Amino acid sequence: MTEHTARRLDRRNIAIVAHVDHGKTTLVDAMLKQTGAFGDHGEVQDRVMDSGDLEREKGITILAKNTAVRYSGPSATDGPLTINVIDTPGHADFGGEVERGLSMVDGVVLLVDASEGPLPQTRFVLRKALAANLPVIIVINKTDRADARIAEVVDEAQDLLLGLASDLAEEQPDLDVDAVLDVPVVYAAAKVARACLRRPADGDVPDNDDLEPLFATILEHIPAPAYNDDGVLQAHVTNLDASPFLGRLALLRIYGGTLKKGQQVAWARGSGDIGQAKITELLETKGLQRVPAEEASAGDIVAIAGIPDIMIGDTITDLEDPRPMPAIEIDEPAISMTVGINTSPLAGREKGTKVTARMVKDRLDSELVGNVSLRVLPTERPDTWEVQGRGELALAVLVEQMRREGFELTVGKPQVVTQEIDGVLHEPVEQMTIDAPEEHLGAITQLMASRKGQMESISNHGTGWVRMEFRVPARGLIGFRTRFLTETRGTGIANSLSAGLMPWAGEITFRTTGSLVADRAGSVTPYAMLNLQDRGSFFVEPTSEVYEGQVVGENSRNEDMDVNVTKEKKLTNMRSASADTFENLTPPRALTLEESLEFANDDECVEVTPTHVRIRKVVLDQKERHKIISRKKN
Repeated sequence: MTEHTARRLDRRNIAIVAHVDHGKTTLVDAMLKQTGAFGDHGEVQDRVMDSGDLEREKGITILAKNTAVRYSGPSATDGPLTINVIDTPGHADFGGEVERGLSMVDGVVLLVDASEGPLPQTRFVLRKALAANLPVIIVINKTDRADARIAEVVDEAQDLLLGLASDLAEEQPDLDVDAVLDVPVVYAAAKVARACLRRPADGDVPDNDDLEPLFATILEHIPAPAYNDDGVLQAHVTNLDASPFLGRLALLRIYGGTLKKGQQVAWARGSGDIGQAKITELLETKGLQRVPAEEASAGDIVAIAGIPDIMIGDTITDLEDPRPMPAIEIDEPAISMTVGINTSPLAGREKGTKVTARMVKDRLDSELVGNVSLRVLPTERPDTWEVQGRGELALAVLVEQMRREGFELTVGKPQVVTQEIDGVLHEPVEQMTIDAPEEHLGAITQLMASRKGQMESISNHGTGWVRMEFRVPARGLIGFRTRFLTETRGTGIANSLSAGLMPWAGEITFRTTGSLVADRAGSVTPYAMLNLQDRGSFFVEPTSEVYEGQVVGENSRNEDMDVNVTKEKKLTNMRSASADTFENLTPPRALTLEESLEFANDDECVEVTPTHVRIRKVVLDQKERHKIISRKKN
């Protein structure tokens, strides 16, 4: 940015950020509806911004998306203006999407649940926004919740602001702390599309009939986008998409000059190389649609086509006076797992699946194009790669997407990414916040202690629920979710956030149970399961096909047990006095992909196909496994 800057008054670029499930996508829905983005007719589905199947199934936002709201309400005194809205993920595992979203905007609308208050991801996105000197508007959402505690949540949000501002002031001496704390507060119930500036009573909807107070606050407190007024083109690539007709699309924000369809531009890559390219297509966003445009100017967020190899962080700039922009900084990955071709005896049995190493590698490489927080590294095996990401969920989502695309994979147990600092081994650490009924306090404390977690604070709001904050190694959270939900009977809420590195915390025991392992190939019989069910619980159903080394269940004891689940009852010509009672067979547990990755032990991995998820031993041969165990004992 040069010293010659101006403001694009007919634009506002904002990001809506919050912790997962605090109502970001619902609020965007309401803004689109009230500004007529859907027209007078046509059916409108809820959470239109969560367009992916996985997003709708899990109820979370995975990819940052943008839309444009054309506002011409009472607060638009200088005429209609466009509000570009970036809807960002609320889960810490997708923090790379948040960071990219913040690089495109001039202000942040921070949503906070009126009952839950600020949670770890709230702290994460707020710190990122303050570090970038972005103005913040706090929206207390879901004021109509029966358990809302609006005044307390406002105080908690302002305390969080004060704490973050104090921390950042040490790193950024020029930070205006008073300006940071002077933050407007809007009260909203996004589900009924209402907002107001006067605090409602707990459990009440805002006393205004629409979102006009929110729009007015955005126009007043979020500055119009600044741009270079010297005419030099500068546009930063912050996201990528694909079109079946246009190929790769680059989403970018223009910081100076004018971009036109058919224009010859300089293309500055992250490596430092500067080449020449042609903009074959220019697209602007209207509502939820991208439509062709002839030109776009400073302050606009647009998509371009025509550069097949363009990457996130690249700059489109002037041919005569190229001015590359700085790269987008992303936090280091914390969790890794191996992903390779399916090596089980049942590989390739399903019709039309993608099973070759080349197909898997090409798919992983294509994921790197749009996922800046992911890394793919080679391993000792040519058909297996190490994939590093922010967290277990982010990696599981990638594998689930590949499974739905027809890939067969072998996925290793998630591990932490360690670093050696001054000769001392360090590992990632997480800041975890747990909300749970107070009767589970003892069980949660014991569980966290076994995972090397250290309690930092505990509070009770008098509602029967307690909030605990722990500092725990990221390694201790692998496989944590299932145990946590069991201990709290499904009522607990656990959220974590990366908190840097800490010295290696020592050995952690993840499972107190062993595995039931098939000792031969064949079809599972009800007779065998009935005779073995007192040993533990099963993951396989009668008649399903298994192979030697496949984990078919969980042993109730802390040891692995080789079992024959294919055994059939011997037939005789004598009639049995009492028939077999298969009705007493306990139904098997059907594990999801995430649950399978959590359950897998260090010597186990997960076989993933379009129709099956199986846990198996890395070494399938029973005798070979026993030799390895004997060598370790000696």
